[in-house]
Amino acid sequence: MTTSTAGRSATSEEAAAGGDDGPEPTGGPQPAGSTAPAGARVPTGSLARLAQGLRTVGSRSYWTTPRLVRGLTALSLAALIGLGATATAVLGGARDGTDTIGHQAAPQATRAADLYFALSDMDAQAANLLLVGDDPDYATLRKQTLDTYEQRRNQADDDLQKAAQSAADDPAGQRAVQLVLGRLGSYEALVARSQLLEEQAKAPAGQPSPAALDAYRQASDLLRNQLLPAADQVTAANEATVDQVYGQQRDALGTGWWWLFVVGLLALAALVGLQRVLAVRYHRVINPALAGVTLLTGVALVTGLALVGRTSDHLVTAKSDAYDSVITLSRARAVAYDMNADESRYLIDPGRAAVWEQAYLEQSEAIVHFDGATLGTYNTRLQTAVDGHRQNRSNVPFGGYLGNELHNITFTGEQDAAERVLGAFQEYQVIDHRMRDLRAAGQLKDAITLNTGLAKGQSNYQFGQLSSAMQETIDVNQKAMDSALAATDGDLDGSTAALGGIVLAAALVLTALGVRPRLREYR
Repeated sequence: MTTSTAGRSATSEEAAAGGDDGPEPTGGPQPAGSTAPAGARVPTGSLARLAQGLRTVGSRSYWTTPRLVRGLTALSLAALIGLGATATAVLGGARDGTDTIGHQAAPQATRAADLYFALSDMDAQAANLLLVGDDPDYATLRKQTLDTYEQRRNQADDDLQKAAQSAADDPAGQRAVQLVLGRLGSYEALVARSQLLEEQAKAPAGQPSPAALDAYRQASDLLRNQLLPAADQVTAANEATVDQVYGQQRDALGTGWWWLFVVGLLALAALVGLQRVLAVRYHRVINPALAGVTLLTGVALVTGLALVGRTSDHLVTAKSDAYDSVITLSRARAVAYDMNADESRYLIDPGRAAVWEQAYLEQSEAIVHFDGATLGTYNTRLQTAVDGHRQNRSNVPFGGYLGNELHNITFTGEQDAAERVLGAFQEYQVIDHRMRDLRAAGQLKDAITLNTGLAKGQSNYQFGQLSSAMQETIDVNQKAMDSALAATDGDLDGSTAALGGIVLAAALVLTALGVRPRLREYR
């Protein structure tokens, strides 16, 4: 039996309080000072016992030293467990949300945009095959066009297989993918029929046979009215998932930071209170074990809050700064290839020339938008806007995909890459206008050569520059997105969870070990 001063003091305190576990009266006469009316009946049953228990627990005499130590110890242990549970919930949810955004929905959205691009370029190559015809001057170009068509067809098949796998839990996405799968074979059959009829007719450049043109029209209408909208639906569905999960995670991380902060402060307050009781009632300056737990808890709290803050920052970087630009530019590239196909359609199908001109304008407006622009005024307005932007890069006097990107410049090299996209797009529009002038002047073969040529100053060369600049800008953002996701994966991997579990277990054990010797003095 311990005979220390602290032990004697505690024993005296217990005796004055009537013992540690001594029974309290539950009935009998009203105590002195009671405000109950004379002759009032004392409540009986469960309610009476509850009221009596609350009065007992609330009395100062009830909280003897061992009871106070046990209560604060229980509170400290509960707060530590709550801190661990809160950190697990907040950081685990952030890890799952980041995984959904970065490794599922975002790649699926960009893959669907890539499908749109592959389908658009397939149709552009099919139009170019009719455009060059049987003209020997374009024999090399015809072979290159056939090779590109096959390459895009394989790319579309691969994208479709991946889209079908990723849409397993999305009924709307499944329907869209199934529509593309079902109709793509019909499209390819119509294109093959168009090519066969063209070869049989041995038509000159820019003048396909009526039968070949009719087959191509059916194929192009099928693509534009069914395949491309379905591919765009898959993209939009995944974009919506990214936006939804991002919004939820941003809110959860903001709320979770405060929950972690409050629960962490509660744990620290309980530990400090416990140490103070031990110091005052046992006349000890410090309890080494509890001091270690307090320090460990403070470090864990600061680390947890920092992880939540870092995760939130990485999430903003990955989604708002990088992914938004990736998907915007991926859509822009897909639309650009459809726009490029509209040029060839315009040349081979004079009966629908007005339709293809309007389609070309709409695709151009999707990339760089001006309110109220027409095909006749578009180039002038674009030139004015480009000149103004070059004088002041913060001035972006247009909308569309490229306007959105120039408003979201974040990373090193992104501004210059986006400027190259704008310059290449503006030059491409100039060449397109020149091609239409040649066609209007009756110089069809010159217009075809300008449209299909790969030399500098010709349309397909310039379109290649535009496509490369878009891809370069996508790559800058994709690299930043991958880096932010990798940083989050590193912060919230299994080793972090294991370390957190070890820290929590150590804190709980140290708390028990720090209190146990003091409580043993009362046995």
